[in-house]
Amino acid sequence: MKVEEFDFNLPEELIAQTPIEKRDTSRMLVLNKRTGKIEHKHFHDLIELLGPNDVLVLNDTKVMPARLYGVKEETNAVIEMLLLKEKENNTWECLTKPAKRIKVGTVVDFGNGLLKAKCIEAKEDGIRIFKLEYKGILYEILDQLGEMPLPPYIHEKLEDKDRYQTVYAKNIGSAAAPTAGLHFTKELLEELNQKGVTITTITLHVGLGTFRPVAVEDIHDHKMHSEFYQMSKETADILNQAKKDGKRIISVGTTSTRTLETIRSLYPEFKECSGWTDIFIYPGYQFKAIDSLITNFHLPKSTLVMLVSAFSKKEYILHAYEEAVKEKYRFFSFGDAMFLWKD
Repeated sequence: MKVEEFDFNLPEELIAQTPIEKRDTSRMLVLNKRTGKIEHKHFHDLIELLGPNDVLVLNDTKVMPARLYGVKEETNAVIEMLLLKEKENNTWECLTKPAKRIKVGTVVDFGNGLLKAKCIEAKEDGIRIFKLEYKGILYEILDQLGEMPLPPYIHEKLEDKDRYQTVYAKNIGSAAAPTAGLHFTKELLEELNQKGVTITTITLHVGLGTFRPVAVEDIHDHKMHSEFYQMSKETADILNQAKKDGKRIISVGTTSTRTLETIRSLYPEFKECSGWTDIFIYPGYQFKAIDSLITNFHLPKSTLVMLVSAFSKKEYILHAYEEAVKEKYRFFSFGDAMFLWKD
């Protein structure tokens, strides 16, 4: 199966650069995954589409303001650093720019000594391992010094950091937001709750690999990045009961989907667990966990387009994307939503 099969034409002006003023007023393309039928709605219309037979699964990860700008101690050269993954004892895997200036032993100063990072290992593709030195709580320092690590296709400055967080974000650790969840407001979640919809959470810390293009011609040669996930006993019990009762499990976002499908690929039912997943879902995959999916519109030829194509049919997805372009939907992280359901 060729990567080219998942390409589509996207005018650059449809890439949303800023979030819409009110989260749940974004548009929502509703696609019947079985028939390919399309309806055009708004996100708040979920209240009419969901009911007591539905279980919504949200990813409660929280994005770290992990993009830092500092100076090299010896030369005062400006260095950009993006914290990717904590390894152990204040040791972090980071993406640096310009990487050629960072060698083992290099110290970078952030905020006039508030945070210092010493390079202890150099890897390929601009990746460096740093030992961090600071006083106090790292996440409070990041809140003070850091910027949100917005995707490379967003060129506008984000005025309000909270707009790149879901309203239910809780467990800090992501390098990117689970963007399907950005459409929810606290009020909409409460309305859904009042209507009898069960709402539960998992955690998957989104890695930077989510933005990496697929660099191979044949999708079977692609190696997925690995991301940390966690499911509580409470969520596992809710989802197992939902399966027994014949309820509809609706995954909010590809991150929730990959977590749920990973767990059901490893175990005969949902269970309390945590680990690392590099699951790659593309057409031919047999879904074991979810019944419906809320997601955004994704990049051409991306693994995320492959995932939604696997959940429905590639032809239906590409046709829906063509319709979305024609109707001038907003694309990507700050863009509009898509609800894939089956009758």
